[in-house]
Amino acid sequence: MDIPVLTLDGPSGAGKGTVSRLIAQQLGWHYLDSGAIYRALALELTEKDFLHTSVAEIVEVALAMDLVFECGDDRLVKLNGQDVTDLLGLESTGNNASKIAAIPEIRAALLQKQHDFKQAPGLVADGRDMGTVVFPDAKYKVFLTASASKRAERRYKQLKQKGIDANLLEITADIQERDQRDSERQFAPLIPAADAVYIDSSILSIQAVVEEVLSLVR
Repeated sequence: MDIPVLTLDGPSGAGKGTVSRLIAQQLGWHYLDSGAIYRALALELTEKDFLHTSVAEIVEVALAMDLVFECGDDRLVKLNGQDVTDLLGLESTGNNASKIAAIPEIRAALLQKQHDFKQAPGLVADGRDMGTVVFPDAKYKVFLTASASKRAERRYKQLKQKGIDANLLEITADIQERDQRDSERQFAPLIPAADAVYIDSSILSIQAVVEEVLSLVR
């Protein structure tokens, strides 16, 4: 069966998660947050100094993870049966996930986990290399981005709404550092697929982005 795939790639804070979930809901398709897979792995390794843990050990942990996405009004992510949604959103988790994602052996180990989400009637895949590496033959591809300052501002507001202390300058610096690391890594760097539609969400509402992407699919 030819199962359609829509990939949404781009840097952290561009709105990929919200846009992807809304589109998956409207189309009735499955949803994959690939970044959450790496963040979940970072959580699994929180009690270890993963930078000094062997790659083989990390791969073993990665393959054993049981990860479930529930795409309702709000995203719910369960790791080994436990709700870890809020923990995945921590800046420290994201930074550790970015470091883990730069290791080729780990990306290769998690590739099949991502492929398993491709099921009828279709899949919306949110990540950084969905259209270039994981689903290069996807029928629909979008690269969604925004300025680093705008993404930092959005993240700052999210954290404040959750009652979490945050520093806008630190968030901006973290985002810029992560962007550089993700775009310069040797394996699966953060770059638009050659056939992706490029959307800058800096001055667009979430609904405007959703409508633009849906027009591509429909």
